[in-house]
Amino acid sequence: MSQTSTVDRDAKSGPFDVERVRRDFPALHQKVHGRDLVYLDSAATSQKPQSVIDAVTRYYTEDNANVHRGLHALSERATASYESARQKVCRFIHAAETHEIVFVRGATDGINLLAQSYGRSRLKPGDEVLITHMEHHSNIVPWQIVCEQTGAVLRVAPIDDRGELVMGEFERLLTDRTRIVAASHVSNALGTINPVEHMVELAHRAGAIVLLDGAQAVAHGSVDVQSIDCDAYVLSGHKMFGPTGVGVLYGKTSLLEQMPPYQSGGDMIKSVSFQKTTYNDLPYRFEAGTPNIAGVVGLGAAVDYLEALDTGAVRAHEDDLLEAATEGLSQVAGLRLIGTAARKASVVSFVLDDIHPHDIGTILDGMGIAVRTGHHCAQPVMEHFDVPATVRASMAMYNTRQDVDALVQALSKVREVFA
Repeated sequence: MSQTSTVDRDAKSGPFDVERVRRDFPALHQKVHGRDLVYLDSAATSQKPQSVIDAVTRYYTEDNANVHRGLHALSERATASYESARQKVCRFIHAAETHEIVFVRGATDGINLLAQSYGRSRLKPGDEVLITHMEHHSNIVPWQIVCEQTGAVLRVAPIDDRGELVMGEFERLLTDRTRIVAASHVSNALGTINPVEHMVELAHRAGAIVLLDGAQAVAHGSVDVQSIDCDAYVLSGHKMFGPTGVGVLYGKTSLLEQMPPYQSGGDMIKSVSFQKTTYNDLPYRFEAGTPNIAGVVGLGAAVDYLEALDTGAVRAHEDDLLEAATEGLSQVAGLRLIGTAARKASVVSFVLDDIHPHDIGTILDGMGIAVRTGHHCAQPVMEHFDVPATVRASMAMYNTRQDVDALVQALSKVREVFA
């Protein structure tokens, strides 16, 4: 069973009623190519409960107005919903203050904000940024760009053949030149859960700040950023049962106060003249222009949905799915699991004989089974395992053992097709 001290678990976990949860997700109850849908692509984007869909619809049908700027009733209601969502996210990830929650377009946008605001203004030639070999492209490319802009050097901590971070090398690469550490909390391509508390402790000891990419972590339990003690944390709404196009950059107050505005325009200013512009307070100085109000409202509804669940029961259910998938796939002849870390989220990646993952994905789709195939925006991970791509089945709380069985049985048929 996977475990991590940075994801909350309920001490009193009861039985998990997956069928009740499934009833909340309308997209799951459809047929694809004449087959009942088996959705195993939640790491790419999760399905949405009806309560989230209703919240977005309600905003557009009843409260559609801009926030922070109007005195009329619709604007006041929209603003109240928008700021209520900020409070909910603050509580959900256990931030200290609501002004530490910055709404962005997604985790990628949050990483770029930090890289271009803090990184570009603070890094100097010879400074170092340390990432890991398992990062999503969104946590590689922004740092490559900012290093090119500033003369800083990008360092990469290696992973082993299980897909785990080599902690000895990670610690060795932390030097008095390291200014920023950027790492995934959970790997999107492998499911590996990193020992983030220990990583943060080591980085702080070296004098570096730490950004964690939590896009794959928050869907599996409430994250405590104060316990982790990271300086920044990013997440995407659409991977935690919320809408697309919205996410969060959490930053410690002490960090955000050092950061100049990343973009300019409405709502990030207090006053403007041709002689001088005075920027707004936190977090609004980083929220230029009209935000994705409906998306933020939907994100708040997603937090409400998650907080109403027994976190421990959800994690136990997902651990059971991971165990069943790992065991079942291991019995498929010619199948090789990619990423076998001791601590994993409910993600399994694999290759099968010499069959290209895209062909596997196409055949599975014809059977109503949705998986992700390709490099998963993690090409260095593929290079490490010497494969061009993998098939990735990523499970969420609404998946069942029957979904896992359907995948395993379908893969046997795939082998027959290519025999």
